[in-house]
Amino acid sequence: MSRTSCICFLLLLIAMGQGLTFVALADSVFTQDSSCTLSPSRPIVINGAEADELRQVYSLPSACWPEPELDEGVKHRELGLLLEPEFPPHNPLTRAKLELGEKLFHDPKLSRSRQIACASCHDKDLGWGDGRRVSFGHDRRTGKRNAPSIENSAFYTSFFWDGRADSLEEQALMPIVDPNEMNFTLLELEQRLALDSEYPAMFKRAFGRERITAKDLAKAIATYERSITSRLSRFDSFLIASQNGREKKVLKQIFPDDALRGLHLFRTKARCLNCHNGPEMSDSQFHNIGLTYYGRFYEDLGQFEQTYHYDDVGKFRTPGLRGVMNTKPWMHNGLFVNMRGLINYYNVGGVQLKKLSTDLRSPETSHLMKPLQLTESEIEDLMAFLEAISPYPASGPSHQVIEQLDE
Repeated sequence: MSRTSCICFLLLLIAMGQGLTFVALADSVFTQDSSCTLSPSRPIVINGAEADELRQVYSLPSACWPEPELDEGVKHRELGLLLEPEFPPHNPLTRAKLELGEKLFHDPKLSRSRQIACASCHDKDLGWGDGRRVSFGHDRRTGKRNAPSIENSAFYTSFFWDGRADSLEEQALMPIVDPNEMNFTLLELEQRLALDSEYPAMFKRAFGRERITAKDLAKAIATYERSITSRLSRFDSFLIASQNGREKKVLKQIFPDDALRGLHLFRTKARCLNCHNGPEMSDSQFHNIGLTYYGRFYEDLGQFEQTYHYDDVGKFRTPGLRGVMNTKPWMHNGLFVNMRGLINYYNVGGVQLKKLSTDLRSPETSHLMKPLQLTESEIEDLMAFLEAISPYPASGPSHQVIEQLDE
């Protein structure tokens, strides 16, 4: 298949609503011709640019894109295509382990009541969240946080809103033993699965032994979670495709002018890139954006509850934005059900809080939160971009992971 035909085929699939999983494609296959001679230290600056001007400059390699608006000290990681998920040496990818992890992830036997599975809070039809403000667990006990999507979790280095797990293997076991979630013990779970008609044989295929351990169970679930990556979005098609010839009209329909203006705003005036940067659109850091509700009903001290460092009060992990429109309600407490309202919160600079000298536990809003002065039309454009980075949720393990197994 020729280069042009291959690109057009990808674009046609997206236009038909057929989301694809993806990785960054080789430069030898998709290369953007460009006369750009600017280095990242001499970026193009656009003020009030028209859509045609934006389309022209954003068709260049990302090193030639307009300079982003970043606060001092913020590392510049440009937006781009996701890489292929990596599996750690201590838990390599195998077909048997992936199949076991998928079964465990969807099996309510992992809970004391036999009614709650990992998939209960991470439903693929709901963007791998659960669509609720906060999740409920054993005996309908409600938690205080919104279930984060597991999509693209392979690319993160800490897990949960407060970062209390350093790996997917560690994360996988925590909901099982949480009394408000699955309310089980690991020893009881090992005993239950050992008596199952299928699991001993599946564990033997995956790990070479019939004995079932929580450690191996965690490895299997983590393997499955690492395989769940975003489908190809309309923004990704824009990154992949050339702006020349027959592709230009198709591309403009898939990534229209309002989304293009939203991309520019995302990187500049809206200041999103300060926290939502890189291919996964998250800096994997922790910030207080003013939603601590200190001393009130929805109080949540965030990362402080794990570190007990006063500077961490009210800080929560930056979520990745790929597929963001699939995962409402938003924020750690699920209090935002409307994206316009959420953007308006950022537009006014959030809730500005200063730490009190008389109360070390009092929260302080991040210096990254500043009034944006976005107009109504700019908010519309920003929402169009968020739609363009939100393909249908992944349906299961990515094609790239399956291809690794078939090699």
